[in-house]
Amino acid sequence: MGKKEEKTNVMRILDQKKIPYGSHNYLETGAVSGLEVAAALGEDPDRAFKTLVTVGKSKEHYVFVVPVSKELNLKKAAQCVGEKSIEMIKSKELLPLTGYVHGGCSPIGMKKQFVTTIDRSAEQFDKIMFSAGKIGYQVEVSLRDLGKVIRYQTADIAE
Repeated sequence: MGKKEEKTNVMRILDQKKIPYGSHNYLETGAVSGLEVAAALGEDPDRAFKTLVTVGKSKEHYVFVVPVSKELNLKKAAQCVGEKSIEMIKSKELLPLTGYVHGGCSPIGMKKQFVTTIDRSAEQFDKIMFSAGKIGYQVEVSLRDLGKVIRYQTADIAE
């Protein structure tokens, strides 16, 4: 019998909600950065997204999902969530806050549902790819289906 593909929590959540998704494993490639992951999987880096967790001046936390080929514009991001300013959280705060480690953070399945904003560029793709919640794994989901699992808005937040 063949080795069963390992399921991450994100995949189990998608299965539970009966949401179709593609899964990719890049463990063998040694890819670390989002750009390396996209290259290792032969994917368009504009279609591969990273999940960033921030904290606003109000101490509220926000999740932003931007293409791996771009950076989060903190000014635009703060504006779209109604904050004076936001900053990235410290790496050591990520696991206790979200349940995910740096490099394996997914907008699906966090310990708590945070206000989530996806860069508007995602709307041009049938499906976008992002972390499956564990380093070495990615999932591919349509925005419409993603909306069945998490609440999100889209905005122009990447540069």
